[in-house]
Amino acid sequence: MTGLRRALASTLVALLLAGAAGGARAGNQQYEPLAASVQAALHAAVADQAPLDASFQRSPERARWLAEMSQRLARRIPDETSRSELLRAVHYEATRAGLDPQLVLGLIQVESGFKKYALSTAGARGYMQVMPFWTRLIGNQESNLFHMRTNLRFGCTILRHYLDIEKGDLFRALGRYNGSLGRAEYPNLVRGAWERNWSYTTIRLAQNP
Repeated sequence: MTGLRRALASTLVALLLAGAAGGARAGNQQYEPLAASVQAALHAAVADQAPLDASFQRSPERARWLAEMSQRLARRIPDETSRSELLRAVHYEATRAGLDPQLVLGLIQVESGFKKYALSTAGARGYMQVMPFWTRLIGNQESNLFHMRTNLRFGCTILRHYLDIEKGDLFRALGRYNGSLGRAEYPNLVRGAWERNWSYTTIRLAQNP
């Protein structure tokens, strides 16, 4: 192999590795017209910017969850403050949308590899790889999909919407989320990440008599 070919091959490998490191696996969430009532409900869901609650300080169980998930996430996000901020927000937004926080962590792992500024070739953005058309559809011109809570709020609201459309069928809802409805690869990836890396059993404390 000549020096030029070697250099070109090295450059190609580096580009491929850089693309893989970005972790953005999102497909292309499909734009679908929404009924006015659905659009209004989704807009209201993403517009509520109530502060995160203080339940982690009041609840020993949630504190244990935070400590456990933080330990698992440490390799991906070394800074403890950043990990804690993300995990608290994931728990809040997932619970608010009626989703399992561990499912959302699995989805983030597959979609963005926990890269805040991940950008897919389809244009999906942030931790949960939300397509920009959603900001026009249910957000506003100030909606920044690279902002942590905004991204999580949109992502959880959209997944909840797809679950409602599919009457609780997670396989189909995840397919819609990724723009790959009917194909098994993406739902299986998310389920695998969820069960392998983020599964968590709640510990019930005995109640005082």
